Amino acid sequence: MAVQYARHAEDLDVAFDPARPYNDLPLLPPAVELETRALLKQAIAARANLGELKGFGTLLPDQAILTSALLLMEARASSEIENIVTTNDELYRATGPDDPRATPQAKEVLRYREALWSGFQEIDRRPLCTNLFIDIVAAIRGVDVGIRRVPGTHIANSRGEVLYTPPEGERVIRDKLANLETFLHAEDGLDPLVKLAVMHYQFEAIHPFTDGNGRTGRILNVLYLVSCGLLEQPVLYLSGYILEHRSEYYRCLRRVTEEGAWEDWLLYMLTAVEETALRTLAKVAAVREQMEIAQRLVRQEAQGIYSKDLIEAVFRQPYCRIRTLEETLGVSHRTAITYLQIWTRLGVFSVVRMGRDSLYVNDGLVRALTG
Repeated sequence: MAVQYARHAEDLDVAFDPARPYNDLPLLPPAVELETRALLKQAIAARANLGELKGFGTLLPDQAILTSALLLMEARASSEIENIVTTNDELYRATGPDDPRATPQAKEVLRYREALWSGFQEIDRRPLCTNLFIDIVAAIRGVDVGIRRVPGTHIANSRGEVLYTPPEGERVIRDKLANLETFLHAEDGLDPLVKLAVMHYQFEAIHPFTDGNGRTGRILNVLYLVSCGLLEQPVLYLSGYILEHRSEYYRCLRRVTEEGAWEDWLLYMLTAVEETALRTLAKVAAVREQMEIAQRLVRQEAQGIYSKDLIEAVFRQPYCRIRTLEETLGVSHRTAITYLQIWTRLGVFSVVRMGRDSLYVNDGLVRALTG
């Protein structure tokens, strides 16, 4: 017999059966108080840190320096939540998801990065909507996909026990996604960070795709922050926090479904935003420090090659290839080699051989991003 739970605090006589499709997933907004004193206090703290991050990020000469590097960190952490585990070295050594040298895990992570970046570019042209969700999950998975049509999807634990069965039927799923869109774009005065948390729960509960729902939902988090104007660039990635507090993440999600315990879930997400913003601020400061160290070194020891474009180019990714520098700066193969050899002599780079190719590792940038 399936274990049953009380579904909502206001409707305790109605049972929730995790083995039965949750087609009566309540529409948004939730029928509870979403802006309690505790939630508003936490939202204020989170917004303050986001505001500082938004302003501090502009102090970098090119925000793409931070964005491109953090994209990989988010992609790796979000994929690891789904047990797709790879290493930084595997990711940096692969040029892209089509690189034959990339491991299958690295290819998946790199597709995630591309999906996040393409989603960021798209929200300038269209709002968060079902079709954009479909495009994002297709980019993550590397194949064309659509809304789930066949039954049989469920979420189980390591022992095979069914914990949740999402709604079934394409029409049902699309209707719930349409309701989610309406909620996101409604001018209802609700704090956008509270909306972010509600959106994330509802998207995961709808579970509209056969695979890739968790990763798509986590991409939507940062896209929503950008679309609301709380960030200018997609540089706040909650996946690292979720990975560290994974058991609490799933516990809070389940309690919303089983008990209507929205406040704990909302506090979890607001805390995640606050702490992740603080961590990202620290990384911005560390990256700036490493750039300043490199600038001083090259001005003192190799003034002839110094340029703003060169500094930015070698700090855009922790690993640099000769070909990458050629293309970025528009210089010859010989000139690119000379630049990288000088950086290596100055101690900014170390060299890793990979077959016939050489990777130049920006050790200071690696420390700044992973410390």
